[in-house]
Amino acid sequence: MKVYISATLRNFFERHEELDVTAGSIREILNNLQDEYPDSKKILFDENGTLRNFIQIYAGEDNRTSEDKWDEPLSEGDTILLIPAIAGGAPEESIISDSRRKEVSFDDKEIERFGKHLMLREIGVKGQKRIKASRVVIAGAGALGSAVIQYLAAAGVGTIKVVDFDEVALDNLQSQVIHTTRDLKRPKVASAKDKVKNINRSIVFEAENIKLEADNIADIIDGYDLVIDCTDNYKARYLINDACVLCGIPLVFGAIYQFEGQVGIFNLKDGPCYRCLFPAPPPAGLVPTCSEGGSISPLAGIVGSIQANEALKLIIGIGEHLSGKLLSIDSLYLHSRILNVEKNHSCPLCGSVPTISGVQDFDYDDFCGLKETEEIVIEGFTPEELALRIENGDPITIVDVREPHERAILRFPNAIIIPIGQLARRQNELDPELDTIIICKEGKRSILAINTLREAGYKGPLFNLKGGLDAMKDIVFSHEGAWL
Repeated sequence: MKVYISATLRNFFERHEELDVTAGSIREILNNLQDEYPDSKKILFDENGTLRNFIQIYAGEDNRTSEDKWDEPLSEGDTILLIPAIAGGAPEESIISDSRRKEVSFDDKEIERFGKHLMLREIGVKGQKRIKASRVVIAGAGALGSAVIQYLAAAGVGTIKVVDFDEVALDNLQSQVIHTTRDLKRPKVASAKDKVKNINRSIVFEAENIKLEADNIADIIDGYDLVIDCTDNYKARYLINDACVLCGIPLVFGAIYQFEGQVGIFNLKDGPCYRCLFPAPPPAGLVPTCSEGGSISPLAGIVGSIQANEALKLIIGIGEHLSGKLLSIDSLYLHSRILNVEKNHSCPLCGSVPTISGVQDFDYDDFCGLKETEEIVIEGFTPEELALRIENGDPITIVDVREPHERAILRFPNAIIIPIGQLARRQNELDPELDTIIICKEGKRSILAINTLREAGYKGPLFNLKGGLDAMKDIVFSHEGAWL
């Protein structure tokens, strides 16, 4: 049986992309994988031995995530997919009403501009009027947003609201092609507005230089026809999904990580929401975000273009779409699959008896594991404090839990390399008499690493590097060559 391992999980399977496993059921496959790759147990199952909520298991196109399906016999030739959160059918009508469409008219320049759409039987004048009448919110003006914003502007979407609180940084320019070197340190929404006005000045562009929060998102998306999720973190993803369900707005979802992408449509005509697919995100730090794990430049364009395409089909009312489905793309090995997503009638948000009734009532920091509790206190060193201890030659142990490609970019001398999944069984490599400092890129995975060691019974003193190596880039040591 072929078992496909998503890129997000491959570190726990010795970087294998596909495995041959002799088994007749999902349960046998999972047992064999854990026997062959002990580190995989940490990523697949929680401390109670329950499959983590952010993991989905498919046999071909059939979802076998529920444990009551694990003993069902598999068909010969089935490909088994382990799909983590990263994060169809033909519609009967457009999401834009006929009355809205009839209010729209074109001038001669617009007829010339959109001539290639007008020639398509599936779009024509009525479809292009629906595009012009549409009002779309794009959450995120980064890598995915770059493609979505530009293609929807070029297609003639009448009103585009872009929400992003960040400024353009140099490392954005690799994949965020809506921005240029001249835009460095400018708000991303301002840069995006300039590009949209250069594409089509008749578009109403609304720039929201603000961070989406539980207390503002409903007001930001209310009254719009469609929301497109182009964010890069789990907190925003669940926030946007919940707000869309509660406001009754369809959501076009997209996510990328390294060489993989996902696209889906949620909350369309009583269809599933994102929580139906992934009830909960991974624990904070267990799976790197796109910013931590990186992605190949064209992937954002591929996934963002598909998001824009799905959005236009919903606006026009044509073709098959990804409601009730998830498109999974692997650009490294040229795999793509469309997987079925069933509505979860026990979903706390859109199920038969919902328990989430308002965005403002839900604590997303706690849900995503981003809030420190009083019971678990993580002690840490600032970059300056760690630098001083290194300068003084203090006897300490530094453990680097980053991925290999991150260490290739920026190494930390004399650090012990132990991936998070191996910490429990390799704790004997640490000296419990010495202070052990755990380092990662942003200081989040290191917190998970410390908790992992504590759960495994390690008794020595453990400390986190606050802010990670990103916060230590400006530290210069007195010895030659600084600290690199």
